[in-house]
Amino acid sequence: MNLTSPSRIYLLRHAKAAWAQPGGRDFDRPLDDEGYSEAEVVAEKAADRNYRPDRVVSSTATRCRQTADAVRRAMDVDMDVSFVDELYNAPVDTYLELVSTNGGASLMFIGHNPTIEEVLERLVGPDQATAAIPSGYPTAGLAVLDQPPATGGRYWRLVDFLTA
Repeated sequence: MNLTSPSRIYLLRHAKAAWAQPGGRDFDRPLDDEGYSEAEVVAEKAADRNYRPDRVVSSTATRCRQTADAVRRAMDVDMDVSFVDELYNAPVDTYLELVSTNGGASLMFIGHNPTIEEVLERLVGPDQATAAIPSGYPTAGLAVLDQPPATGGRYWRLVDFLTA
């Protein structure tokens, strides 16, 4: 990553969503009851550990917006949240481009699998990713990554992984 990269990245997969209604779009699926609970729990755990991103970038899908609302309530009602259409069904490179162009102390993504899992693997390397999530990236899973060392480390450092 370049010098404008944030010092910390948070990768939050949206919480558990309801099944699409007949004739409904995947994009419009809301959180189900379990998902609302998951979102609240993981957001409160993050806030308790003082994980407060300076900026949040979220997919515009309903379930991601609702997960972002839980984060905002737990951490700071005035939190800067940007909703980006391109994060829905985005390739890994879309996330990495946002990392490289959004400098600052910390940046949180709220998005979808499989991309969130692929971003984690790309940033921390396959060994760390597999060790952190051997069964795949859970709904409402939150990875906390610190920037690689200035001495030229290739991978970001996974410092925590929270689940509901």
